[in-house]
Amino acid sequence: MIRVGIDIGGTGIKVGLVDENLQLIGEGTIPTRTDIPFEEQVKAIARCVTETAAAAGYRRKEDIASVGVGIPGIANADGEVIKCTNMGWFHMPFREVFRKYLDVPVFIDNDANVAALAESVAGVSAGTSSSVFITIGTGIGSGIIINGRIWNGFHGIGGELGHVILDLDGVPCTCGNRGCLERYCSATALIRMGREAVRDNPESLILRSAGGDPSGIEARTVIDAAREGDPVAVRVYGEYISYLAQAVASVVNLLDPEVVVIGGGVSKAGDFLMEPLRKEYPRYVIFNDQPMPEIKLAVLGSRAGVIGAAMLS
Repeated sequence: MIRVGIDIGGTGIKVGLVDENLQLIGEGTIPTRTDIPFEEQVKAIARCVTETAAAAGYRRKEDIASVGVGIPGIANADGEVIKCTNMGWFHMPFREVFRKYLDVPVFIDNDANVAALAESVAGVSAGTSSSVFITIGTGIGSGIIINGRIWNGFHGIGGELGHVILDLDGVPCTCGNRGCLERYCSATALIRMGREAVRDNPESLILRSAGGDPSGIEARTVIDAAREGDPVAVRVYGEYISYLAQAVASVVNLLDPEVVVIGGGVSKAGDFLMEPLRKEYPRYVIFNDQPMPEIKLAVLGSRAGVIGAAMLS
C-alpha cells in the first residue's frame, strides 16, 4: 500500500506517492485554480491522485492507505478547511467533498507543519523527538514537532512564529498587527531593508546589481552584495541576521527543541546564512551556558510538502 501526499500551493498542486520507506515513487501536478468552484477544484485534485496512482501501478482505492493534504492555512480534525486565504476557502468541507470522488481516509494540516513533519521523519531532523522547522520565504512559516508529532495547539492555530510580535510599534504586517517577526525575518523583510538602505547610499553594490532600480532589489541581491563585502549590504545583512537570531532564540527559550531546521528560499544562502546565525543566536538565549539545539539546513526542499502530508494520520 501507498500513502498519498498533496501539497496545495499558490500556482500549482503537487501529488506524491510515498512508500513504506518514505520514498517518493510517483508524482503528479495540476494547476491551482481559484476561478472555479471549490468542489470542482477538489474533484480535479482527487482525479490527479487517482491518475498518479494508476500510472504507478496502483489502480484500486484499496491500494491507498490514506491521503494527506498540506494547505497554506488551517483545518480542523473533521477535515474542514477553516481558513485558506490564498485559495479563497473559508469553512469548506474538504474531506467530505474529496471522499465523494475517492473514498479513502483524508487528513489535512498546515503546509509548514507537514514540512516540519517530513524533515523529522525523512530529513535532517530524523531520529529526534522534538524539532522546530522555520521556512523563510515571502513570509515566515513554522512547524513544531513534539514527541514525533505535529503540535499546533488546542484550536489548531498554534505554531505561528511569523506573527510573534517583535516590536509593538514596528512595521505594519499583512495580518493587521504591527511589528510581527515576519516583517523583520522574511525574504520580504530583507528586500525592504535593502531598498531602504540604498535611498541614502545610492553608490551601494545593492543598487548597482539591481540595474539602478530599487524595485529590482531582491533578497538574493542583498545577500550577494554582502558576500562581495559591500559595506551597506554587510550592514543590512548583519541587521537581518540579528533579527533572525532573535527569532531562533525565542523558539529555544520557549520550547528547547533538539533541533531547529531552517528552510525556504533564503536558506539557499547556505553557510553564509547558517554560520553567522549559529554564532549570533546564543546571545539571546537565557540559559546559553547549557547545551542548546543544533541549527540545521532543511534537506528535503520541494519534496517536504508531499512527504509530510503523506505522513499525516
